Amino acid sequence: MPTKTTVGSATRRDERELRDAHFAMRLSLIVGLAMLIGKTTVYFMTHSAAIFSDAAESVVHVIAVGFAWFSLRLSTRSASPQFLYGYERITFFSAGFEGAMIVVAAIAILYESIRKWIAGLQLEHLGAGALLILTAGLVNAVLGYYLLRTGRRTNSLILEADGKHVLTDSWTSFGVVGGLGLVLLTNWKPFDPLVAIAVAVNILWSGGRLVWRSAVGLMDHSDPEAGRKIRDKLDAVCSELAIQYHGVRFRTTGYRQIIDVHLLFPRLTSVSEAHRLATILEERLSAELGMPAEVTTHLESIEDHAEVHREQHYTGKPE
Repeated sequence: MPTKTTVGSATRRDERELRDAHFAMRLSLIVGLAMLIGKTTVYFMTHSAAIFSDAAESVVHVIAVGFAWFSLRLSTRSASPQFLYGYERITFFSAGFEGAMIVVAAIAILYESIRKWIAGLQLEHLGAGALLILTAGLVNAVLGYYLLRTGRRTNSLILEADGKHVLTDSWTSFGVVGGLGLVLLTNWKPFDPLVAIAVAVNILWSGGRLVWRSAVGLMDHSDPEAGRKIRDKLDAVCSELAIQYHGVRFRTTGYRQIIDVHLLFPRLTSVSEAHRLATILEERLSAELGMPAEVTTHLESIEDHAEVHREQHYTGKPE
């Protein structure tokens, strides 16, 4: 006898959170476009492989943010007859797409850096270029921190992934500035492509992690820390309501937790009383987790549930 409770914010997100998320995404896109124009200009001014690596990542950032913006808008749509569980899992596709774009940028940077090194390095206006890239890095550091904080506050994997990408972009800029500084201090030009290659390896790792996180999310990977938190809250609420439970399962949509749990009641408990207690547990668990959650409970008799499950296992039927 399954029942289900969904906290209001799980079916319709808090309007303020939505406004904050959309504003953050628009800000990320505007800054990304400005960075792309600025870094591309600096690259043509200096012909630096390291600056090319920074500009290439900005290209990827603009493309990824455009897709992330679309994904954020789609993820907030209500469920439909074709998509009964809503569109929230698009967040994993968005994170995976952004990670894949980062990997493509890293490969392009490696190729271009090695090609320039072999062809011969012609560097100009490095001092002005380094100053402009340093400014871009500082702006991205502030933006990345803001996106990451907003993503965690609004439970948005899309914004969190974008924030991590922007922070990676800022570290890329700082690395580029360090490389250009070494060239200026030592007059040894190979520092420029070497720094670009180091940047490419770093963002390749960052992109790979995003792709992996997307993959495990789509495969309903169970995070042990989230599982401990859910069971701790279940233990507390069930103890207070004098209910036993088993068969806990959970997964995330990238925004909310979806939790299934079997509740055990004495055989003589009326259906209405069991349902009342189950509803209290569903609402309490959702509220105490401190995040949007949809809890579905299955009511069972405590006296014979073990025997029933043994029979289902024997016949091959799902529990």
